[in-house]
Amino acid sequence: MIDAVIFDWGGTLTPWLTMDFHAGWQAYAAIRHADDPSLAREVATALAAADLARWASVKEGAAAFHLDHVFADAAVDPHERHPEALDAYREFWVQATHTDPEAAPMLRALKERGIRLGVLSSTMWPGEWHEEWLRRDGVLELFDGVTWSSDLEYTKPHPEAFHAALAAVGGADPARSVYVGDRPYDDISGAKGVGMRAVLVPHSDIPVAQQVPVDVEPDGIIQRLAELPDLLRDW
Repeated sequence: MIDAVIFDWGGTLTPWLTMDFHAGWQAYAAIRHADDPSLAREVATALAAADLARWASVKEGAAAFHLDHVFADAAVDPHERHPEALDAYREFWVQATHTDPEAAPMLRALKERGIRLGVLSSTMWPGEWHEEWLRRDGVLELFDGVTWSSDLEYTKPHPEAFHAALAAVGGADPARSVYVGDRPYDDISGAKGVGMRAVLVPHSDIPVAQQVPVDVEPDGIIQRLAELPDLLRDW
């Protein structure tokens, strides 16, 4: 009997979309330094490098981080135009935030079985951004708990991240819980490492710098979110 199912966000609940990290930071810097295009280009390059370096470092120790760490790494201090610039950065990324249309009916089907539902996402963005997007798409209220690594000390695949997500949905037993994600290292090995079962959604073009070879097999593989309720029916 499965008591809880916890989902990754990007690449799982939201279909994978390959994005240009540098272009996102260009949107930020163009507002922040609108009067100095040369400086804007330098700042965008520094922020993109810091962003990518932080993600690459996750595979070394699974240390969580958030936007303030990226700004500090790039030596970009708070500025009077920062909020407006951050809005431009966020707007650039909105295109990659739309929930898979199959998510809502799939989630409702699982809830009808009494299964608790959660999210565990490795993210540097504030949780309220994600929750606003989930609310926009009409699925936030379907979750019993949502967990964002930007609020944690560790991110996936660290056990503490998974235990935080299990606690958020009411202290679910790992042995009676399933994690659904798109990354073999972060999601599948991380979940199985704490005793959960794991389902892979194998469609994401994970950046090479973030990949880690791992000798682990998922308990199931789905090509579409709509397949999940049937897969879990006899687990």
